[in-house]
Amino acid sequence: MKRLELEDDGFCFVCGRNNREGLGLEFREEADKTVADFLPKKSHQGFRGIVHGGIVTAVLDEAVMKAVLSRGIGALTAEITVRFKCPLPVGEKARVEARITKTQGRFFEASAKVTRKDNAVAAEARAKLLRNG
Repeated sequence: MKRLELEDDGFCFVCGRNNREGLGLEFREEADKTVADFLPKKSHQGFRGIVHGGIVTAVLDEAVMKAVLSRGIGALTAEITVRFKCPLPVGEKARVEARITKTQGRFFEASAKVTRKDNAVAAEARAKLLRNG
């Protein structure tokens, strides 16, 4: 695969600081994990009071990308599988965390989860990422 120019212009929907309509997540490293706090708004809901599954998936996808990027490596998600375990309520702070589980040549495998304030796992993901270039 030809190397893509991956430029961060601050408008990423999940983490872009310049995107006023985005989620505004700020990722950080904690031990062997990449983590962020997430406070979903009503504008992120699907059914009343429940965060839309597409928003949850976007957050999980960004978390696995940030886990690889934290190693100074640009990568693209090739595959992501999400399992929804329980609803994520609108207006309640949640936590997303991701970690790399396997590295093999140009490929990475990572896992991520979104945890509610009551410590219930709302969703988990497994992803395969491909090093850019």
